Amino acid sequence: MDARVGTGGAYGAGKASGKRFDPIVYVQKPQVILRMVCWLFALIQFSCLAAGAHYKLNGKTQCVLKDGTGPCGFLVFIGVMAFLETMVFLAVDAVFDNWSNVNHRKYAVMADMGFSAAWVFFWFLAFCINVASWKKTTIEIPHGGGKIGTAIAFSFFSIFTWGGLAVMAFFRYRQGSETAFAPSFESSVPNIPPANPYPSDVAQPPRDNYQQPPFSEGGMSEKTPQYQPPTY
Repeated sequence: MDARVGTGGAYGAGKASGKRFDPIVYVQKPQVILRMVCWLFALIQFSCLAAGAHYKLNGKTQCVLKDGTGPCGFLVFIGVMAFLETMVFLAVDAVFDNWSNVNHRKYAVMADMGFSAAWVFFWFLAFCINVASWKKTTIEIPHGGGKIGTAIAFSFFSIFTWGGLAVMAFFRYRQGSETAFAPSFESSVPNIPPANPYPSDVAQPPRDNYQQPPFSEGGMSEKTPQYQPPTY
């Protein structure tokens, strides 16, 4: 089966045209705008956490959240991975329109939808764990509380931005599943007129020139002899 994109496009993009990359059109895409917001939120989150959530005790670096390193490490992991993931998918969005293979587009949208949904869960989990840990902390750091609060706040905001990415990827996937193959299938069928069953160079079967009905109105044919009684 031909997996090329038809004339109507597929998975939220038009037909692959091979045109040069246009940054103006690129930054106007809704998923690109929202992805840039997610990238900025992730950068702020792990930057604030790395700068204001650690202190040194007896020569060792400690996290102020719940007097341990687990919550800080988890938040940093979530933020860094979200930062890298958004960069990868921003690159995918830049070349997505030039992909002529429907399967490649399908897998990209499915990956976008899966990663976005997973990070909605991770951001929610990180927000809940770190709010609880921050309330229980007993360590005071100069100028540290504001940065940790900022990191937790942007973790909360990221729940909705990544949820928006997951929803947009879902609609792109559904649109692509419905229309990916229909245009290419219709365009591949040639418009062939119906063939003549009796070509001009082939002898046609004889036509029946019998025009009269086999029976008259009285129920007998006109050529059928009438019955006559014998004479004695």
